[in-house]
Amino acid sequence: MAVVTIVGAGMMGSALAFPARENGNEVRIVGTHLDREIIDRSRETNRHPKFEKDFPEGIRFYQIEELEEAIKDTDVVIGGVSSFGVEWFGEKVLPVLPDGMIVLTVTKGLMDTPDGKLLTYPRLWQEKLDAMGRKVSLNAIGGPCTSYELVAHDQTEVAFCGEDRNVLEYLREVMTTDYYHISLSADITGIESAVALKNGYALGIALTIGLNQKEFGIDSPLHFNSQAAVFGQGMKEMYRLLEFQNALCLENLCVGVGDLYVTVYGGRTRLVGILLGRGLNIDEAKAELNGVTLESLVVAERVARAVKVNVEKGILKAEDFPLLMHIDEIIMDKKEVNIPWESFTFRK
Repeated sequence: MAVVTIVGAGMMGSALAFPARENGNEVRIVGTHLDREIIDRSRETNRHPKFEKDFPEGIRFYQIEELEEAIKDTDVVIGGVSSFGVEWFGEKVLPVLPDGMIVLTVTKGLMDTPDGKLLTYPRLWQEKLDAMGRKVSLNAIGGPCTSYELVAHDQTEVAFCGEDRNVLEYLREVMTTDYYHISLSADITGIESAVALKNGYALGIALTIGLNQKEFGIDSPLHFNSQAAVFGQGMKEMYRLLEFQNALCLENLCVGVGDLYVTVYGGRTRLVGILLGRGLNIDEAKAELNGVTLESLVVAERVARAVKVNVEKGILKAEDFPLLMHIDEIIMDKKEVNIPWESFTFRK
């Protein structure tokens, strides 16, 4: 049995408490400064406010001020913050972890640099740890997994990635259940980039749903030809971006494509894409969603910015990324949705 401490009481972090606890581990959940009500409610009811199922018995809940108490004797820390909490996690959590701690993050996203590089979050955190002279084992989760379906025990397959195979095998042993299945990979760049990129491309696919609702009516039957066309183009562009980032195993694109499939069929990214396709500009779509955080917009903006830097350097070609470039125009320049269908075609 291991002691697993999850930092971040959002839906995904909290959902991971189910396989962790049901596999026989001691589990602690620490809320961030934004999770106070969630922790209070979970203490009172043993249920996350957004779940329809109680937590497994025996989980302990902590407010952020109790972090140091929560990580005493901990074997694994799971980072359950959203991409908007990446810097917070690096500044407030990593520095208090003892050397040798195993960290497993579920946060998906990429950061771009002025010279056009795209960095995974484990890479960003590693640079911070190196500057502090600290040694922590950073590992990450990628793959198609929605929190509410994990809680419901829907069959789920994900990938854990990290540099140390022995650590990955240990994490697999700690977290595997009869409904939570885990592949292992040393390709941190490939796994983490693929699952981050899917956010921006899922938005692109959702644009077609809004376009068809605009033309045929909101309650009209779904049209799948257009969704499939954009899905295919998104896969091509994701592949090219993994090549650009020197991913170790391009087969790991499959992890991101599975995640892309899940994201298109539900969630905030689907909603904003539909609204944009119906004709709203990005400001109007954000207002319609009433302040909901949209990681897909951040990822698309950062990746497009990096691509444009590398196009200027002659490393990449803009015509290889027509979908990404159009999504960027919609977000940054508030252009109307006008998917460049013909640019998706090829002659080989």
